[in-house]
Amino acid sequence: MKISIVLGLGFGDEGKGSFVNYLCSKAENPLVVRFSGGHQVGHTVAIGAFLRHVFSNFGSGTLLGVPTYWSEYCTLSPTGILKEGNALRGMGIEPKLFINANAMITTPFDILQNRSLEEKNNHGSVGVGFGTTIQRNEDHFHLYARDLLYPKIRDEKLRLIINTYYKLNFDPKAEHQHAVTKRLYNDFLIACDDLVERYDIDDDFLKFVNDDYELIFEGSQGIMLDTNYGFFPHVTRSNTTSMNAIELIEKYKLPAFSDATTYYITRAYQTRHGNGHMTNEGLDTNYIKENPNETNLEGFQGEFRKSVLDMDLLKYAISCDRYHNPDSFTKKKLVITCLDQVPDNIPVTVNGNLGALNFKGIGNCCGIAYKYPCYSDTGYQFTMDNK
Repeated sequence: MKISIVLGLGFGDEGKGSFVNYLCSKAENPLVVRFSGGHQVGHTVAIGAFLRHVFSNFGSGTLLGVPTYWSEYCTLSPTGILKEGNALRGMGIEPKLFINANAMITTPFDILQNRSLEEKNNHGSVGVGFGTTIQRNEDHFHLYARDLLYPKIRDEKLRLIINTYYKLNFDPKAEHQHAVTKRLYNDFLIACDDLVERYDIDDDFLKFVNDDYELIFEGSQGIMLDTNYGFFPHVTRSNTTSMNAIELIEKYKLPAFSDATTYYITRAYQTRHGNGHMTNEGLDTNYIKENPNETNLEGFQGEFRKSVLDMDLLKYAISCDRYHNPDSFTKKKLVITCLDQVPDNIPVTVNGNLGALNFKGIGNCCGIAYKYPCYSDTGYQFTMDNK
């Protein structure tokens, strides 16, 4: 069994989805494992000129027919899975999804609470209920994927969430109810039933995995948004380092760490959505070519921002991950995307000083159609050896 861990080094949008798709295309029998975040991600994958999708509820190998394992570290949206699954089936693709029974379920009422809070706080939330789902679980109002297998338990937990936790005073059996609340409730139950019918839910990861699989752990967002390492309060409610992936590998006694590789992903420039700290925004970014196919430009989370690549942030992000994933555990490789959007001499800062790195000859990397992904093996060790 071969293991790959794909992590973003920045604030998201580094190209994790396209690189996961690339690794899947090179593997004989891949399985994508989602181990952090949840349905709030937006991972863009394009194959050729016409096949393109932004993944939130399935792994980024789905266009190639690769199954996804959704771990207990992730939130799960039945409504989102139903909508995205139907969209993929409209493209002629039947998504394959294995779900850990303890994955946390997001309800429409978590989404309403998320958007209400974001209007006040402006933290840069995507607005799909990710953080509010985690907070609700921390407040002991749990709803797990396993509960969907038992409709009476599901319905009672949902009633408590709606009325006791969110205090909406809703009775689905009453004749007169708030129309929007009733519609959200009914649509959610339809989505839950569809999820149970179509996909596998189980406690044991090893039920879905055998030694023939190549496991590709797909990270969510970037390390600079990590709940422990990012710039609070503009962070995600998730561990975006390899911490959860390492825990899964150890828990299920998967092959030795010497068989695993961690890929650290960065664009050739910085990106961030919405509010929150990002360095080098006062520097000129006219050298960055506009990508007409850029995704995630608009949405609840706010403005898409760009700035000059900061080598110190890259080194910091890698040092954070090394606490959970030292060099003795996995090999490390640096992936640089979007080199087709910048000149050969890429502006960067080191210790706050503006300089340039020359990547001439490394090749086009994850361009508009993501046809030519490449990574640096030993040529660019500056982020790993503090050079």
